[in-house]
Amino acid sequence: MPVKEKQPCLGKSIHLLNNLILMSIVVSWDEVMAQNVPGLVKFSLGQFQNLSVTQNFSVEAVLTRIPGDITHIIFQFHSQYRNATVSYDQTPTSNTSLTAHDVGLVSALRLQQNSLQWYMESPESKPVSGMAVILPYKARDPVPGGCNLEYNLDIEPNIYLHYNLFETIIRFAPANIGYARGQTAPSCNVSSGQTSRRRLEYDIYQYFLPESDLSEQVFIGHIQKMANIHEVVANGKKLMTLSSNDQPMVSFSSLPGQGVIYSIIVRDPVFNTSASYVPVHTYACSFTSTLDNCYTLGKISTKVFFTIAGMAGLFICFFGHSFFKSELFCMGFIFTAFLFFLLITRTTPLSYDMRLSLTALMGVMGGVLLVLCWWRFGSPLLSILIVGLILGFLFSSIFFFTPIGDFEIFRSDVVFWLTFTSIALVVPLICVRFPREGNITACGVVGGYTVILAVDTYTYTSLTYITLDILKRALNNNFSKAFTNVPFQDIDFIMITVWAVLAVSGMVLQLYRERTRPVFPPSPYMMWKQERERRKTNILDPSYHVPPLRARLKSRVDEMFRREEPAGERTPLLL
Repeated sequence: MPVKEKQPCLGKSIHLLNNLILMSIVVSWDEVMAQNVPGLVKFSLGQFQNLSVTQNFSVEAVLTRIPGDITHIIFQFHSQYRNATVSYDQTPTSNTSLTAHDVGLVSALRLQQNSLQWYMESPESKPVSGMAVILPYKARDPVPGGCNLEYNLDIEPNIYLHYNLFETIIRFAPANIGYARGQTAPSCNVSSGQTSRRRLEYDIYQYFLPESDLSEQVFIGHIQKMANIHEVVANGKKLMTLSSNDQPMVSFSSLPGQGVIYSIIVRDPVFNTSASYVPVHTYACSFTSTLDNCYTLGKISTKVFFTIAGMAGLFICFFGHSFFKSELFCMGFIFTAFLFFLLITRTTPLSYDMRLSLTALMGVMGGVLLVLCWWRFGSPLLSILIVGLILGFLFSSIFFFTPIGDFEIFRSDVVFWLTFTSIALVVPLICVRFPREGNITACGVVGGYTVILAVDTYTYTSLTYITLDILKRALNNNFSKAFTNVPFQDIDFIMITVWAVLAVSGMVLQLYRERTRPVFPPSPYMMWKQERERRKTNILDPSYHVPPLRARLKSRVDEMFRREEPAGERTPLLL
């Protein structure tokens, strides 16, 4: 009896296996046929697929066999810098399509609907290649952009990004709570309550691409790490959470040449569900610009300026205190140039190269003026105050370069500048108490940092944003709202090590060399004055009998214009 019962079960298993094999063959054949149709691309849920849109030729993306529990589907396409148009219809309109290099559309499914299609084309009549993916969501999942009232699409899942030299701003449309197929979308006008969209929360994520790598292959590989919810949470860095009552806009510090991906996850705390907006990326520069594009960001004038500054900084790092006049010139240059660049940037519309040239000229004048002040008055107090202010500025900039700088309290300009100034002013007071040690420390730290700035003109490093973020905040009134997070990768850790080695070795070398010498070298003017007094009182000194400089010059001029008298006849003397 047991043997007879196994035979029907075995037959059913074989029959089921045959059906599965037949279904897989049919599905595979359908996919092959779909791929062989020109302009038709077959997609599967959640699978990334390379997609190319050729010139003057549209592509139809098709999704079939959609499960019945799926209510919303997001189709998204990403290219490195070329725009693509994605549309619901074969003929794009402003209300049914969107053009961008990071673009997506939301499709709400009807009852019994099990297939969808989208259309793509190149708006610039140039081939566009990138990565596409289709992500499904269920009835309890939030609908990204479901309460859009600002943009053209009815449901807007895209993140709109704008950047300038100072900041990068992202904006998005509010989401709506999920709903089942065939139901009407919940109202977006309900002001409060746990049954409205007001309960939704928005997590902002940031992801940095590898530094100094602008290749398309790297971008395609990393954009997949920020496309769906699980990958975003695993790979991105969560910066903040916005409520539905907050303004749907976030500002970041611009990082020209550095690839950054931004993504937003909307969460429904009642159902514990979430959905992802279409991620957006930027390099804060143009790939197609003829001048100053992403490949040629460093201007020649900038490289020349900071290369010379780096060489001078390397010198004062190891020999600044010994060659005190050279150090004063460099520190006066830095102090005057920074203040003058702030002034002309805020008050004049001059070009960058012109501003840099005038900054260099005023820096030279400031350096010469500081040297002349020390030469004439001989007091190191003014010199050490200027040097201490520069070191204090750098220490305060480092403090706000840490994650502390992104604390909400420092969004206030009053709190920020008061704290920044307080930290910067403490250092000069310490330098006045320990003048030689403070001056040597400033030589090592500031000199080493100028070397880092010089290196940055040839290869990207995030350490330049220690001072650049402060400069941006001083020049841009809206920069206080920007997140100043920057990537820290291998090159940055190498540069930190180089900076630390330069600073420590420079300070140790100078402290050892100067241990038996005076705290500061004497003033040339005071030495000349003392020498003049000594010559006046010491009659045994041969220089005492030398006429003053004014008398000697007058005598020399008189000799040049004096006419010689004839000597007359000369005869030998008679003995």
